[in-house]
Amino acid sequence: MLAIIPAREGSKGLPGKNIKLLAGKPLIAYSIEAALKSRSITKVIVTTDSEEIAKISMDFGAECPFLRPSELSTDTARSIDVYKHTIDWLRANESLEVESMAILQPTSPLRTHVDIDAAISLFYERNADSVVSYCREHHPIRWHKYITEDGKFENIFQEALNNRQVERPSFFPNGAIYVFRSNLMEQEKYYTSNSYAYVMPRIKSVDIDTLEDFEYVEFLISKASD
Repeated sequence: MLAIIPAREGSKGLPGKNIKLLAGKPLIAYSIEAALKSRSITKVIVTTDSEEIAKISMDFGAECPFLRPSELSTDTARSIDVYKHTIDWLRANESLEVESMAILQPTSPLRTHVDIDAAISLFYERNADSVVSYCREHHPIRWHKYITEDGKFENIFQEALNNRQVERPSFFPNGAIYVFRSNLMEQEKYYTSNSYAYVMPRIKSVDIDTLEDFEYVEFLISKASD
């Protein structure tokens, strides 16, 4: 299976985060190494608009056969268009027809090859259209509220939740793994009625967006190596 690691140069929350050194290695290296170690992944491509990110990615074993066009590297560019571009490029330049793929965000460095293989195994076992990694929400869903600009509470749910709904655990996508059939790109969606969740523990679900996230993951890595 093809693994695509999207890593554009710009980042508002933490500039340069994709190649910022995390415990001695560029952040993106963790996702590349996990993909290369996976028994299910046969090709690892980093799609980026940065020559520096491309060079570092290739140093760690990924392929970077092109630089992403500028129109696909803005804050408003859609991820789905980035994946379409990669698929189209491979078809046109390597005569490769991609039937399914795994998207591995570089901002999830605690996701391992074991997680990747487990998610892909679930994808094949269920003959799924997609498998997406999720994490259990530790706050009861009934506590969730919108907060208005003037600081007041606003209900998310228009109707009161019954006891059964209140007790059921809820889950959120952690951004670590997306496995899906490439034909979903034409439909411009990630989920169908034949989509499944690969549930990951909270400790492996940190998605780095800020310096605080980065420092927390650095702490977790250092603690694990003690």
